[in-house]
Amino acid sequence: MCYDHYVAICKPLHYRTILGSRACAHMAAAAWDTGFVYGFLHTANTFSPPLCQGNALGQFFCEIPQILKLSCSHSNLMELGLLAVSACLGFGCFIFIVFSYVQIFRAVLRILSEQGRHKAFSTCLPHLAVVSLFLSTGAFAYLKPPSISSPSLDLIVSVLYLVVPPALNLLIYSLRNQEIKDALGKIMTGCI
Repeated sequence: MCYDHYVAICKPLHYRTILGSRACAHMAAAAWDTGFVYGFLHTANTFSPPLCQGNALGQFFCEIPQILKLSCSHSNLMELGLLAVSACLGFGCFIFIVFSYVQIFRAVLRILSEQGRHKAFSTCLPHLAVVSLFLSTGAFAYLKPPSISSPSLDLIVSVLYLVVPPALNLLIYSLRNQEIKDALGKIMTGCI
């Protein structure tokens, strides 16, 4: 998304050339392939050690830190290595997002019209807020010390980074559609 916003704002005349259907298909395929390989490696590494404390988790989401708490083995070097590689890749993506948004904000601040700046910011800021929420809660979930871990806190953090960002993304991009805005307006006036 940040690359899409970057091209749309910083290189609007080249948008169709840079982000044609072929480029979008390649980016989607790369994201799906990476997600599949990443998920497969985590699943294989997480379920390979024996579980000593049964297989019942104290929360709804079956996440890696929760499963590792049930493991007999304290040397989960493969999983820790995979998490370290994941953190490095995530940090690389974060740097790419920050670099893209710095370029976007530099271009937006050069726009002379107030309406143009407002439109550009309203396009980018919701995405930036969702990404920030996802990254900060995900980092907290995986990097928090075990001493502050509790089932209720783990559940809240899991919901914040697994459920809220996709729901917010759907809401943000749905509200850009005028028909949905009109339907929501009718529903809201009918409720009052």
